[in-house]
Amino acid sequence: MRFLIMANGEYGDPAWYKGRRELFDRVVCADGGTAAARRLGIVPDWIVGDMDSIREEDRAFMERAGVRFETYPAEKDFTDTQLALDLARREGAREVAVWGGTGSRLDHTLSNLFNAAKLVEGGIEVRFEAPGLTIYLVGDRLIVPGRVGDTVSVLVLGDRATGVTEEGFRYPLHQAVLDGRCQYAVSNVITEPNPRIRVASGILAVFHYRALPE
Repeated sequence: MRFLIMANGEYGDPAWYKGRRELFDRVVCADGGTAAARRLGIVPDWIVGDMDSIREEDRAFMERAGVRFETYPAEKDFTDTQLALDLARREGAREVAVWGGTGSRLDHTLSNLFNAAKLVEGGIEVRFEAPGLTIYLVGDRLIVPGRVGDTVSVLVLGDRATGVTEEGFRYPLHQAVLDGRCQYAVSNVITEPNPRIRVASGILAVFHYRALPE
């Protein structure tokens, strides 16, 4: 089951999202992400959160469309995106893509990445998608679907990762141990088609920039 989570972060060029809804079996909006869904012509299956950032006109539209709401109190222990991730896990997701999960709020971006790592530990594939960037959370292996010259950075989500191997990059790694407090595997460059990343233990966040921001 492939789930799309629409969070309340930055989206960028709407043309990039056109037609991609059909790649997913279910859609979950995290509170204010409902506005992005409506702009893109997407009617989700669920809207989850404390509903403090959803616009009234968007809420009314989705209620008329029969969307299911899971409403939580404003004073809660979990973020809206975290609740959406948990809903996807609970409903049997095997693959999750998050739109609007990154942006200028660095605290929200980091929170989303670390919270999503829990799903990866449970065997669920997770990635964060935006027009110029995809972040893959990797607990095993990944073939990066990029082009020669693309920039790829690898960060550890946690204390450390062992057995990290990067092949098909300008700066290869072989069975490396990466320390979460000393992140150095950044700004690598793809040099071969189908570059590969593997990790024996730990969770990696693999940032694939299709076009570096100017």
